[in-house]
Amino acid sequence: MKIRPVVMKFGGSSVATAQRIKNVAKIIVNQKKKYKHIVVVVSAPGDTTDELIEKAYQITSNPDKRELDMLLSTGEQISIALVAMALHSLGYDAISLTGPQAGIFADSYHTKARIIDIDTRKILYYLHQNKIVIVAGFQGINPNEDITTLGRGGSDLTAVALAAKLHAPVCEIYTDVEGVYTTDPRVVPEARKIDYLTYDEMLEMAGSGAQVMMSRAVEVAKKYNVKLEIKSSLVDTPGTIVYK
Repeated sequence: MKIRPVVMKFGGSSVATAQRIKNVAKIIVNQKKKYKHIVVVVSAPGDTTDELIEKAYQITSNPDKRELDMLLSTGEQISIALVAMALHSLGYDAISLTGPQAGIFADSYHTKARIIDIDTRKILYYLHQNKIVIVAGFQGINPNEDITTLGRGGSDLTAVALAAKLHAPVCEIYTDVEGVYTTDPRVVPEARKIDYLTYDEMLEMAGSGAQVMMSRAVEVAKKYNVKLEIKSSLVDTPGTIVYK
């Protein structure tokens, strides 16, 4: 049987606290009732990545990029383990995987690597066992077998690349807003949610400063025809569809 899992990605604000992680687990369980197979990608909790960068620069004004990647990759590992624990507490079988464990191969450009390929065999093995697979976003393994990170917003790229490789019917991107708006709804209360965008429209918005998704992730979605839905992890409402 060919497995085509739904891919769900949760950003840092969605896993910033223990309560929010429990909420994320409930969202995953609800989707598990609709879809047989699920792969979840998570970012580091809250401002963890920024705090780790700040700590590195307190040590040295010129941190070694390899060691910076070793440091920054720990943030996502916190999230994947806690989300897996939250799912276990709800009675669901889940397993957490780092980027390297998930078979995500990247090039050698530390702190801004690009994904070269994904070996999905381990992910598919666990999906066949009916486990929910939780993958650390933002990271992969380079040809030297060193962990490397994908740059700011790299968890979006992880999620879209996995969705492309696994032929997912949809890649759901969960944030702290209910979709893509005409302007920032946290600043302008009259902002209007957009129900549907093309890839090119989404790229144009990203290019003009809208910090909804990493533009490189949208480019990959366009190249491999990955349907995106950008929605809220805090309220259960339809989000913004990005497709074709």
